[in-house]
Amino acid sequence: MPKKTPLYEKHIENGAKIVEFADFLMPIQYTGIISEVNIVRKSLGVFDVSHMGEVEVKGPDALKFVNYITVNDAATLEEMQVQYSAMCYPDGGIVDDLLVYRLPNKYLLVINASNIDKDFEWIMKNKRWDVNIENRSDEYFQLAIQGPIAEEVVQKIVDIDLSPMKFYWSGFCKIDNKTMLISRTGYTGEDGFEIYGDAQYGEKVWDLVFSAGGDRISPVGLGARDTLRMEMKYCLYGNDIDKTTTPLEAGLGWITKLYKDDFIAKDVLLKQKQEGVKRRLVGFEMAEHSIPRHHYKIYKDGQEIGEVTSGTFSPSVNKSIGLGYISTPFSKVGTEIDIEARGRMEKAVIVKMPFYKNATHK
Repeated sequence: MPKKTPLYEKHIENGAKIVEFADFLMPIQYTGIISEVNIVRKSLGVFDVSHMGEVEVKGPDALKFVNYITVNDAATLEEMQVQYSAMCYPDGGIVDDLLVYRLPNKYLLVINASNIDKDFEWIMKNKRWDVNIENRSDEYFQLAIQGPIAEEVVQKIVDIDLSPMKFYWSGFCKIDNKTMLISRTGYTGEDGFEIYGDAQYGEKVWDLVFSAGGDRISPVGLGARDTLRMEMKYCLYGNDIDKTTTPLEAGLGWITKLYKDDFIAKDVLLKQKQEGVKRRLVGFEMAEHSIPRHHYKIYKDGQEIGEVTSGTFSPSVNKSIGLGYISTPFSKVGTEIDIEARGRMEKAVIVKMPFYKNATHK
């Protein structure tokens, strides 16, 4: 039986088309994917991301443990700072990508909805030292408020000054006299904030945000969210990264801190770094408006060189775009490739990332 987020009734009120996603009933779209992408790029969109998972790690060895199960270096985090990271299997394949929050007395790991049970099982399987780990996923609502006017609107409902908050930092605030966690983070490339609070207050915060935004704000569904993240080349677990891909292949070397003390998969990733990856995740634009789909094969001069992982039409750049893994010798920007689509070869070219270059995040 699929679950409902604390904001499910709000989606029904707003006429959302509901689909089952990661065991939740979620809005795929309201007015349409293109219009919802445009509102986020030009004004402000609100996403219900309450289906995401939240795992708390406490105890004297919390930092040591978090650093052991993630590839980034949590020791560099200052209090209230946030970090993008990943967890890997011993062979270097990705368990999940996640956010790591350093809060005053704990670390908060924000994981993907489709991976909550799997991730928590993996975390507990690798538990060591003096730590206490809790899966708090069902206790939170989470709202993502994204767009160029995000600070102006969100400032109206919180009791702290948001202007000094830098990208990937967080703070505690009061909304309607209730304490909540707010961070300047998001999955769209635009400026924006994510708010976490007790599930029972989700609808109230939703109403306050929409009241503050007036006619410049709109709810946004999963369809537009997928397009927005693709325009920025943000990876989607299950498409662009999974247990068969390593962070180095996925272009996530920047979050993979091989100088750290031992962490899961360090030896494998170190060897891969030294030897060089055999394939890379690249972005490409189609010559025509045909849309590349997951698992479409990629060719160069008749030779199969890779596979598409994600594809869509991008309203922000007015082109069909895709991501895919390509053999390293063919992965340079400017390389012309062919995508096999329903028995036809469609022309494309590898381009510099991100696809959309005018995003507003700080």
